[in-house]
Amino acid sequence: MPARGVMAIDSGVSARHAVRGAAAVWTVAGGLAGVFVLSTAPTPLYEGYRQAFGFSRLTLTLVYAVYVAGTIAAMFFLGRLSDQIGRRPVVLAALGVAGMASAAFLLAGSTAWLFAARVLSGLAIALASGASTAWILELHPRRDNARATQIALAANSLGLALGPLIAGALAQYAPAPLRLPYLACALLLVAATALIWPSQETVTDPRTLAQASMRPRLGVPRDIRRDFASPAIAAFATFSVLGFYSALIPGVLQQALHIESSAAAGAIVGALFLVATAIIATFPQVSPRSGMIIGLVLLLPGVACLVVAEAVHSLALLLLATAIGGAATGLGYRFGLQMVNELSPKDQRSEVISSYLIVCYVAISLPVIGVGLLAGAAGSLVADATFGGVIVALGIAALAIELRGSRRAVPSRP
Repeated sequence: MPARGVMAIDSGVSARHAVRGAAAVWTVAGGLAGVFVLSTAPTPLYEGYRQAFGFSRLTLTLVYAVYVAGTIAAMFFLGRLSDQIGRRPVVLAALGVAGMASAAFLLAGSTAWLFAARVLSGLAIALASGASTAWILELHPRRDNARATQIALAANSLGLALGPLIAGALAQYAPAPLRLPYLACALLLVAATALIWPSQETVTDPRTLAQASMRPRLGVPRDIRRDFASPAIAAFATFSVLGFYSALIPGVLQQALHIESSAAAGAIVGALFLVATAIIATFPQVSPRSGMIIGLVLLLPGVACLVVAEAVHSLALLLLATAIGGAATGLGYRFGLQMVNELSPKDQRSEVISSYLIVCYVAISLPVIGVGLLAGAAGSLVADATFGGVIVALGIAALAIELRGSRRAVPSRP
């Protein structure tokens, strides 16, 4: 998202007292992580909700996936809002909406509460991710686009890792397993709000909310659609795996491995995102195309190990699948977004990136619903094996498109 200048506006914080520079970058990154904690906090609790509210595996997948309604609605209508009214108010609003989602989870007395909480969570995530990423870039002392994007993605992934780790441990070892994790989330959000509040605004001449345009702007220009195809397909495959872990791994642990520990479920999902965070933060800078290809190559054995682990009831294989899958998703997330960012025309970058992110959000939700439907008809193992086969096919297709493109890019010798 292009900045219109850099300055501190008042919004309750004077220019003289605003937090700026590197300190502000890490503050905003911490706030972004805080919002994403809530996205995966319910993961180790889903089986507890199934027992408490008596719903099916299909309903579980719908509860998990419905948050895409909030994310896509926000992307369509509010994706450019922070460009217009400022980064601070949008990020603070996202923290407020995340607080409402925490309250809905905390008060949940039926399945309907879970649907509402997930929609609010998705809305908060979409608001926070776009505004925070742009804000981090504008606050970065050197305006280093690649480094700022890396920080934002690492903060995102770290929040996703902490959610199941915190919730799983509290659910397993503390009282009120379906309540206490959301009190912890609420405290994190309060702390994030306190840190974000004094941070420097970077949008000059912000409009009022009444003046802001809510008209959707999405699309991929015709001349880059061929290049956009491979990162989009790769993102769909990668984020589908993230969705599978976030929604269904606790059930796999219970049914295939007979492990009913919420802490174990949270630890496995958290480990996936911790590996992804480490890869995002530390993997050497290579070309976006090379990074994405490496991620796709890793994704294939990762998915295969996941399906085989369920079939042969092997915890060791599941842990191996988690490590490989975490590396693959970290590479795919970091370099896929960087690739899309680089191929997008400057005057349409926001629209193209928003289109890419919608592919990611749909991928993290829609395939999980398909798994739930098929599991009801053919059983969990058949459904999960079918899911694995589709993901492998998509990964191979993305690799084929990308490698063919690489060959086209090499000039022929005279």
